[in-house]
Amino acid sequence: MNISNLKSRFPVFKKNPNLVFLDTAASALKVDEMIDATNNCYTNEYANIHRGNYELSSKLTKKFEDARKKVADYLNTSENNIIFVKSATEGINLVASCMSKRFLEDGDEIILSYLEHHANLIPWHLIEKKIKIQPLGLNENSEINYDELNDKINLKTKLIALTHMSNVTGSITNFDKVKDIVNKNKIPLLLDGCQFAPHKKVDLKVLDPDFYVFSAHKMYGPSGLGILFMKDKWIDEFSPYQGGGQMIHDVDIEKSTYASGYEKFEAGTPPIAPVIGFSSSLNFMNETDPNVIFDHEMKLHDYAYEKLSKFNNIKLYGSNKNKGAIISFNIEGVHNSDLGAMLDKKNIAIRTGHHCCQPLMKHFNVAGTSRISFGVYNTKEDVDYLVDSIHEITKIIL
Repeated sequence: MNISNLKSRFPVFKKNPNLVFLDTAASALKVDEMIDATNNCYTNEYANIHRGNYELSSKLTKKFEDARKKVADYLNTSENNIIFVKSATEGINLVASCMSKRFLEDGDEIILSYLEHHANLIPWHLIEKKIKIQPLGLNENSEINYDELNDKINLKTKLIALTHMSNVTGSITNFDKVKDIVNKNKIPLLLDGCQFAPHKKVDLKVLDPDFYVFSAHKMYGPSGLGILFMKDKWIDEFSPYQGGGQMIHDVDIEKSTYASGYEKFEAGTPPIAPVIGFSSSLNFMNETDPNVIFDHEMKLHDYAYEKLSKFNNIKLYGSNKNKGAIISFNIEGVHNSDLGAMLDKKNIAIRTGHHCCQPLMKHFNVAGTSRISFGVYNTKEDVDYLVDSIHEITKIIL
């Protein structure tokens, strides 16, 4: 497939052909195939699933479970380890809640990094157990300090929870180094794959985490759907996260027994149409090839990084080589929110602020940054227009 022609697959550009959308890290634009599949589900196929013994229900139930298999294939794992949740954030909250019930005690420790999104911090703050969070520092390139990881592990360490790829700097965590440390110490590993999974092939057999989460809406898919991979050990040992329909085995007034496997974590009517839509998003991803997408985006990243580096008054955050197509920066004398508003007037969408990463902003000693993040629909012309626009804006303000 010619990746340079993919803009036509995103209907938003038909209405706004000159849009330069550089905020894919927050949420990707929506591909036509996903929109059509979601609309068709609601228009022609919809029924509740897993319960009805009529044709509409049984056909959609099969389609829903086929989608689970497609997600598993994308991750190179089994569909029996895939749990549908409303968001990646809920997936991490599910793990935090379930771990706190039986596997965490007051005084236990969890290792995180300064690269983490709030979604991989706040769930651990909310659990009732008085645990200690051990933060990993960063090196001069804003990568995780892996030597520090080894040093911070002790007998009280119960989990390591790390981003697969930073949503601020694009830094990709080196899991060859992490796995050696994790395997040696036999500590469970949770990976936040929200930024990585939409841009490069994920192989969970190679990564071998205990938990992996990501969101459909960052993969050109629908909002309201997250994916949680969980190893068999934890599926068997965790208690249900929520109660309601579908996750039960038998219910009496006084007590209940629960389904086994992933079903015990999917209470109530599931996100049926989002799952059907996301299956079509994965068709698009597989047809295009995630590794081809990554290469395309990184060529744009490198081109933009080189051009932005030539500005005397721009500070770029994160200079490591092992990264994805995200660039965060500040312009001396120009507030990031002002830059974002002025670029919006030129039909350029970027993200400004702390990006739900306030600990990292404090590490950089800034309140926020401007961030550009690339998707499959971006072009070299987008970068040229962005850079020219920044030149114009800085001349006006400075």
